[in-house]
Amino acid sequence: MDLLQLRYFQVVARYEHISRAAEELRVAQPSLSRVIARLEADLGTALFDRRGRRIRLNAYGVTFLRHVERALGELDDGRRAVRDARDQVLGRVALAAETLLTLTHLLGDFRAAHPRADVVLRQATAPEMERRLRAREVDFCLASQPLTGPTLHSVELAREEVLLAVPLGHRLAGRECVTVAEIVDEPFVTTRIGTWPRALLERLFAAEGRTPVLSCEGDEPGATGDLIGAGLGIGLVPEMSRRLPTRLPAAWLRLDAPDCHRVLSLVWDREAYVSAAALKFREFVTCRPFASHGLPGAPERSGAGRPADGGAGGRPEGVAPSGGGV
Repeated sequence: MDLLQLRYFQVVARYEHISRAAEELRVAQPSLSRVIARLEADLGTALFDRRGRRIRLNAYGVTFLRHVERALGELDDGRRAVRDARDQVLGRVALAAETLLTLTHLLGDFRAAHPRADVVLRQATAPEMERRLRAREVDFCLASQPLTGPTLHSVELAREEVLLAVPLGHRLAGRECVTVAEIVDEPFVTTRIGTWPRALLERLFAAEGRTPVLSCEGDEPGATGDLIGAGLGIGLVPEMSRRLPTRLPAAWLRLDAPDCHRVLSLVWDREAYVSAAALKFREFVTCRPFASHGLPGAPERSGAGRPADGGAGGRPEGVAPSGGGV
């Protein structure tokens, strides 16, 4: 087997679709199919289950992919290390986050402090973040859900309460607190599966033996507040969103439910190559209060990676400006 076969296999395994993989790789489908067939012949076993035009990574393929991603990641790390040493530059730092709003002020501050660092930013769900870390496509993830992996390490950056936002004029707009049982039949504005607002919503409803009714399902958590303010439904929004610039008004309520909060963490792979730019970024983020980067509502911390009070604090106002749920 050769390096080209491994890279082709990695892309096919990601899509589980020959034509989509061929389009990304810019090769003909028959050629790509022959490459995968030769790789399977070399290994002596099929890596995909095939049903007509559909393919699915099988147990052997899953095992092989794990080793391929590790090997290709090491090669990519070596290439970056040589390039950084040759050019004597800070290099690149690649980041992934569920919402880009979380990084706006943070990246602005970092670029001002380190203008020679190259920054690459990608939007991803939690499962996509784990894959990107394994494949060494990103150096860090700003995650609002736990990411699992034997070599992954995380540092907590901020912790905040998650509130329920409802349109003005809604039957609950005058309330200060509600239970999940009181809202099980309400239409919800939320995000797609894999994002933290959706995961929290489904967990809260599962405790009541119910499934949420969805009126809107999107990719960007930052649009949630505006959609709620427009009257499309109610939704879960982090406390920091109350302090974003005013766009559409909404009423904010506390949910009488256990563990209704979001934890924002910086996650990285301990075994991956770390460029000078990535080292600077990690130090930049973890060695100062997260709120110092202009993130509205982020709690002050007593030490690197820990909020001082362990909670959101502060009683939510009955009516507050909406804004993107980040």
